Amino acid sequence: MKRILGAIAAGVVAFSGIYALAASLNVSSNQLGAGTSVVASCTADTLTVTYGTLAYTSGTGYTTTSVTVTGLASTCNNVPYRITLYQTGGASLAEATGTTPATGTTFTTSAFTAVSAAAVTGVAVVLGG
Repeated sequence: MKRILGAIAAGVVAFSGIYALAASLNVSSNQLGAGTSVVASCTADTLTVTYGTLAYTSGTGYTTTSVTVTGLASTCNNVPYRITLYQTGGASLAEATGTTPATGTTFTTSAFTAVSAAAVTGVAVVLGG
């Protein structure tokens, strides 16, 4: 019985210490830490992401190695990007990085390995970061 009470007391003390440390985390746009923060973006417009050319392979189905991003504002030109394709459950299927073009409202990246189009359930585009 004393061991059980000792284990419970140790758990309460450990949890209290961890909670106190987590409560002291601050998040802002120029600090690294756990949490989320709203930061200025290069555009408030909606970006559209579409597959590049699809290729059909028997047994695999349709695959793509590229995506096209449209709706790029001039304030988003010549900035770094990261595009991630996700599958069910949020696991990453493929990721491409690069720099947006110096001019224009559209760019295509072909930095992906072949990805099954049917497996893609989401996409994330990060500009400027």
